[in-house]
Amino acid sequence: MFLATRELKHSKWRFAMIGMILVLISWLVFILAGLGNGLSTLSAATFKNMDAEYVAYEEGSRHSMSRSVISENLVEDLKASGDVNDAAAMGSHVAVVLKEGVEDDSEKIDVSILGVEPGSFLEPAVVAGKPLTQGDNYQVTVNSSLKDKGIEIGDTLEIEGFNETLEIIGFVEGETFNHLPSIFIDLEHWRAIHFAAPGSDMGVEAPVNAIMLQGDGIEQDKLANALDGIEVATKKEAINGIPGYKEENGTIMMMLGFLLVISAFVIGVFFYVLTLQKANQFGVMKAIGASNGFLAKAIISQITLLAIISIGIGIILTYGTAAILPAGMPFALDSTLVFSYAIILLVVSVLSSLVSVRRITKIDPLQAIGRVE
Repeated sequence: MFLATRELKHSKWRFAMIGMILVLISWLVFILAGLGNGLSTLSAATFKNMDAEYVAYEEGSRHSMSRSVISENLVEDLKASGDVNDAAAMGSHVAVVLKEGVEDDSEKIDVSILGVEPGSFLEPAVVAGKPLTQGDNYQVTVNSSLKDKGIEIGDTLEIEGFNETLEIIGFVEGETFNHLPSIFIDLEHWRAIHFAAPGSDMGVEAPVNAIMLQGDGIEQDKLANALDGIEVATKKEAINGIPGYKEENGTIMMMLGFLLVISAFVIGVFFYVLTLQKANQFGVMKAIGASNGFLAKAIISQITLLAIISIGIGIILTYGTAAILPAGMPFALDSTLVFSYAIILLVVSVLSSLVSVRRITKIDPLQAIGRVE
């Protein structure tokens, strides 16, 4: 470490340029990671937040809410299973809403209307107002992001193509589905909206899109075979079944993968060139007794220290960028995500130094100091 820090101080501008490359790479990695996490959160926050481990769908629906229609009556049958601790039905419907009294079409809002049983484990906690109750009115709780659209508690929303209006009684936090803010309503009124067209319920009694299940170690195939017409998916499979979710994540992960591979090559080439430039110095040091292990430790320590500083600066720049991004930008960072990618970048940086280490071990002291042609 002594040799590493001495050289960093002596050639500070040279290493500052390499460090700047590392800063820019780490900054870009964290920004892409935040955007990817933000997009996945926007797509599936409601599913990720729900306190359930498994989901029951209509058989053949490929774990998609939009393709599944099953009966809410299956809830009791599922609860009767020994592996299921609790079950609650859920429905989803994409709609366009407009604040009542506003005639400007530009104020229309795309939303996901989610039907849940009031008081069940699927109903999110309200951060303002009051929770859902069973009743005759179309009362709803909405995601707090709608506040940016001028929506307040007590407002009413008109649903495009529907006669009834929704009365907002509370706000929930961080609830989005299919990239849209979530609106929660009791199941009976959700059915009136989703199955408004005659015959759209396909003759299913008390239709819903899915039933969420609580329980550890539920045997999916066994449960599906016990009840006709359903398939059971894990929470992860259900999230992956959301349209576009896997494709978005796959694109972001591919970009991150390429970026990490490219960064490994860039860092490796920089330090390999530096190693070639210092071949004579390493030769002299080996001639006076420095071992390959000692020199390898110096190189690895040097890269590790430079990477830690650069990644730290990259993290600071990322949080600074996040603070000035528009509120509507799907960007989400958490400490676990930042720590994970910081470790990956550090490992990639250290591994890229192994090319330089291998070169050092092949340096002949006599040839390096010019005594042998």
